[in-house]
Amino acid sequence: MSSLIVQTDSFQKSNYTHLIDKFDKEISTTLVIREKLKNTKYNQRYIGIIQQIDQQNCNGRILLSIPKKHFKVFETGTILNIKGVIQRNKKPDNPNQFDYGAYLNQKQIYAQLYANSGNIKISPEPQKDIWYYISKINSKISHNLEQSHFDKTALAVASALILGQRQDISPEIIQDYQYAGAVHILSVSGLHVGFIFLFIKFLLSPIPNTRKGSLLKLSILLINLFLFALIAGLSPSIVRSVVMFSFVAIGLYFRRSVNIYHTLLVSILLILLFQAYFLFDVGFQLSYLAIFFIVWFQPILASYWKPKNKILKYCWDILTVSFAAQIGTLPLSLYYFHQFPGLFFITNLAVIPLLSIIMFLGVVVMSFAAIGFPPIWLSKPLEWSILFLNKIINLIASLEQFIIKDISFNFILLSCSYILIISTIIWLRKPQFNKLVLVLISIITMQSSLIFNRWNIQNQEEWIVFHSKRKTLIVQRFGNEVYLYTNDTASAKSKTLNSYLVGNFSHIQKQESLNHTAYFKGNKILILDSIGTFPKDIKPNIVLLTQTPKINLERMLLSLKPKLVIADGSNYQYILKLWKASCKKQKIPFHATAEKGFYKLD
Repeated sequence: MSSLIVQTDSFQKSNYTHLIDKFDKEISTTLVIREKLKNTKYNQRYIGIIQQIDQQNCNGRILLSIPKKHFKVFETGTILNIKGVIQRNKKPDNPNQFDYGAYLNQKQIYAQLYANSGNIKISPEPQKDIWYYISKINSKISHNLEQSHFDKTALAVASALILGQRQDISPEIIQDYQYAGAVHILSVSGLHVGFIFLFIKFLLSPIPNTRKGSLLKLSILLINLFLFALIAGLSPSIVRSVVMFSFVAIGLYFRRSVNIYHTLLVSILLILLFQAYFLFDVGFQLSYLAIFFIVWFQPILASYWKPKNKILKYCWDILTVSFAAQIGTLPLSLYYFHQFPGLFFITNLAVIPLLSIIMFLGVVVMSFAAIGFPPIWLSKPLEWSILFLNKIINLIASLEQFIIKDISFNFILLSCSYILIISTIIWLRKPQFNKLVLVLISIITMQSSLIFNRWNIQNQEEWIVFHSKRKTLIVQRFGNEVYLYTNDTASAKSKTLNSYLVGNFSHIQKQESLNHTAYFKGNKILILDSIGTFPKDIKPNIVLLTQTPKINLERMLLSLKPKLVIADGSNYQYILKLWKASCKKQKIPFHATAEKGFYKLD
């Protein structure tokens, strides 16, 4: 806990978050580009390290967004002076939506800076720190491979597999890997570091195993592992893997058997001591769970069948490792991602042998590319292997009937699932009556949580105005039945609504066009569209403005005297300030979803 507090940037006096008067207005900011992120549809995105705001020294990480049509890509280390608006991370606009603001806060990025091309000055001299030189190495590798006519799609995947750079992979390829249950291989982790570890050990095998020779091999191995971690970006899963394999290497040097449980525990403590915020990283959580269950549960699965044929044994080992890892990470995956790839075991059987070839070839090819042009007799087999890998993944992903999507799963079910899984494995390791009783209690607990969850949902009622640009989206929910009112028939398939349905264990019972009036728990609601007509004798509690109605709001407020006015995301932005002023004059609360997010009655 103390480590977490010490490492929280916002607690530091020099952090820019303490400059309260600098937010939500145009200011001058000097920052250094630290990392290039994946572009959005319209913007380039970077992580920047702030140096000054309005010539006042400060520091901290910020998310920088720049229209991508105006600028070439900025390199790591580029110093920019920007006139723009710093905005704190927003809360989600809609219920059960992914909280991107909280995600950024966990990365210690507390605000976002939006800038136009005309307001950016580029310093002629970059900041040449370790990240600058690592970026230069990565850029040189990519450039030399491109000059060697390496396929761009294959290069994007190779950069992800070996360099940890995922920003150039197309959304279609990422989706294929997700549906096939193989997205984890696009993030450098234990599997990749394991291949690197074995490859370096193989290269060092000619060095004799004398005392000096072993020490030399250990030193070279550790240096190369940490260099690889640096080049791959020091992501939580890479750090975890490199630290673990470093302990394994040290254990081998001292010729002592390595207790993997001790290694896991020590590596967690060591990493969190220096990077406490890794604890909140999903990849960090999943990678440790996967390795723990592989070590703990895989030997039990492997003991049920011991094939003598080497090929069968190899396939059986891959299957048992895959099942152990999948069972260990399944509840957390459902909690975060709400989907399950049914063909994950086929994916791993096909991918892991091919991935080992790609990793060995990739390390050699990229080593050549870092110093010059890689030989074509090495780069072409790597390119073909990656393209073949993509075809296998695409084929498995195309079998969508085996992909279970939109699985509702909350924290209570997450906790009960792990209690059930852990108690079952304890019983399987050493079957005893008292352990079987523990399993039965876990099953009853799981069933009770499902019953409680269903009862809790059935007793909920709510009426929600969603924030949706250019559309009106209203939901009335009774238990798990949702009644949808919208001016757009495609809204039923929107991600916004889907997240709400999954988060509330619900389904659409009926979809209707918008009416001019609605009633909920004694509240009479008047809904105005672009025409803006309304009966004079109606006395609504709430007025909902949609599609920028042609009305004199001040006159309408005097006539209807509502208790609340809501404006959804279908209205033009310029009119919201006028409406807000009119409501303030009449002392009537005003809720604009563009400013405050969704509105809920319950």
